[in-house]
Amino acid sequence: MKFALVNGERVEATKSAKGFCPACESELIARFCVNKVDHWAHKGNRNCDPWWENETEWHRAWKGQFPTEWQEVVHEADSGERHIADVKTDQGWVIEFQHSFLKREERRARDTFYPQLVWVVDGTRRNRDKSQFENALNGGASINAKPKILSVFTDECALLREWAGCRAPVFFDFAELNKTEGVPLWCLLPISSDGKVFVLPFSRAYFIKLHRTGAKQEGLDFAAILKDLNEIVSRYISHISAQHRRSKVLNKFAQQRQYRRSRQPESFQQYLKRTRTGRRF
Repeated sequence: MKFALVNGERVEATKSAKGFCPACESELIARFCVNKVDHWAHKGNRNCDPWWENETEWHRAWKGQFPTEWQEVVHEADSGERHIADVKTDQGWVIEFQHSFLKREERRARDTFYPQLVWVVDGTRRNRDKSQFENALNGGASINAKPKILSVFTDECALLREWAGCRAPVFFDFAELNKTEGVPLWCLLPISSDGKVFVLPFSRAYFIKLHRTGAKQEGLDFAAILKDLNEIVSRYISHISAQHRRSKVLNKFAQQRQYRRSRQPESFQQYLKRTRTGRRF
């Protein structure tokens, strides 16, 4: 973890310092590794939060976009269960930055535990993910022009399959570290229909601004924006469902009409035409 309590203050990993875990209050050791970011670790292999993952530079870069007092906040449920949120904003949103693969069961547990949760997922972890995602976009269909929302199939994209059905909004980050300028996030909305999910490009700077200090004062409401986006998709799904129902009714009517015609008594002229086939008079 990034912070430990040293003499009651939140402090980053420091040599010779004696730190304590803000969640379980056990002693932490400052570690400085060549291939890892400097961090605090519990003694031995112990970790008080099973949801915690080893951090990368990508994690730290994202956390650094928010005030230090929002980072690594202990969230406790009414049941007494406690977990350390990557970031918890002053509006009550928990932002979890996910680099490693996450089992669906754990993801659902976090969706349930945090009342207001947003996922930011590292889309560069596997080489295949970006190209598969782009192929899914190319095969998708636009359902709304402004904001641009696409319906896409998940079949050929592992990243979309893994995160489809998530109850919280998911933002995929495909930018390389320190090369984020002009690269949008891609938001996966928590709605799906007939094997399709709904995604849209989302400005990275705007995402950060929505959650930063002062967002309320500027009239920026992340919850309201999500609500509007979900309503657009819900209306689209309702429209398509209504079209399908109408199509079924018309097809059924056409079939019944054809059946009634086939059951009508044969006219004398039809009889003559049928019986004269092949005859010569």
